[in-house]
Amino acid sequence: MADYDNAFEISPVPAPGPDVKPPEVYRGIYAMPMFVTIPTSDLAVSVDFWVRGLGFFDLFTIPGRLTHLRRWAFQDALLVSGGAGEVPATSVSFACVLGQLDAVAEACESLLPGCTTGPAPTPWNTVDLQVITPENARVILTAARQLEPGSEQARNLEAIGILSPERTGQD
Repeated sequence: MADYDNAFEISPVPAPGPDVKPPEVYRGIYAMPMFVTIPTSDLAVSVDFWVRGLGFFDLFTIPGRLTHLRRWAFQDALLVSGGAGEVPATSVSFACVLGQLDAVAEACESLLPGCTTGPAPTPWNTVDLQVITPENARVILTAARQLEPGSEQARNLEAIGILSPERTGQD
């Protein structure tokens, strides 16, 4: 028996499905429960890539110092002026919906050819798109697939203690 509550109602991530729509970008101000700080040698190029490629928006900028970017609620990234690493030193994952992955991959590839891998299915029932950004951060956009009760994916997740809503009696 898993020792946690079903708390999907507090998440901005919609339930997976063939016609699911992503939530609107979230412009509210809150105490961020998680964010990533990524150094970049060219703040303007990085902001442009994250906005036009990855679908973030500029919540605010301190010129020449940092830009606070956001997608959905609780998906925050701070780009800061500084040296970017040779190999991805930062890796961050953001939830999205399946219908967004191809468009994001296309947008990122048009801005920085060769920067994407995927989208590809994972054993944990998602489809992931990996993007290496201009500042050399690894960004993974991950979209849940619908979980078919009794499927191999459902059995694999159940084996590690993650029960589907049908098995827990919750929707």
